[in-house]
Amino acid sequence: MVKNDRWIIEMSKKGMIEPFNHEQVRKGVISFGVSSYGYDIRISDEFKMPSPGSGIIDPKNSHDSQFRDYKGDICEIPANSYVICRSLEYLRIPRETLVLCFGKSTYARSGVIVNITPLEPEWEGNITISVSNTSPFPVRLYANEGIAQIVFLEAKNLCETSYADKKGKYQAQQGIVLPKI
Repeated sequence: MVKNDRWIIEMSKKGMIEPFNHEQVRKGVISFGVSSYGYDIRISDEFKMPSPGSGIIDPKNSHDSQFRDYKGDICEIPANSYVICRSLEYLRIPRETLVLCFGKSTYARSGVIVNITPLEPEWEGNITISVSNTSPFPVRLYANEGIAQIVFLEAKNLCETSYADKKGKYQAQQGIVLPKI
């Protein structure tokens, strides 16, 4: 069952999303906050951009030297490139809940694809987000504004093994976390 805004607000009181906006903020920004059946997350002002000439980016052997750190209110993604960033919000997913994430249409209409994997039951942390610019032009990302909408799905039965039970490698991540094996 998809959870509605009342459930999301109730769960926020238990620390599920921090910081939390009870209303959807829209005026003059790319929207963020509570929506009808989800929550629009924001991106922080921290980014990792692929360094030119860093060779092959290998998810089994990734290291910081392949990326340069950038901090700012606006991040320009070069044409046909990508950046890695993180959610401003820190999330704590309940055991009976799975979270799916979708990029915001404002960015999609600019050639931007937001990739976030599902958030498993009892996972917590800042979400690491890959943002790809598929357009032939540079595209701007705006820190502290909406990047994606997360939708909460409630299971009929509790899962046998949660992300916390598995001691998942990305549990309680803070900041931008590169691939781990």
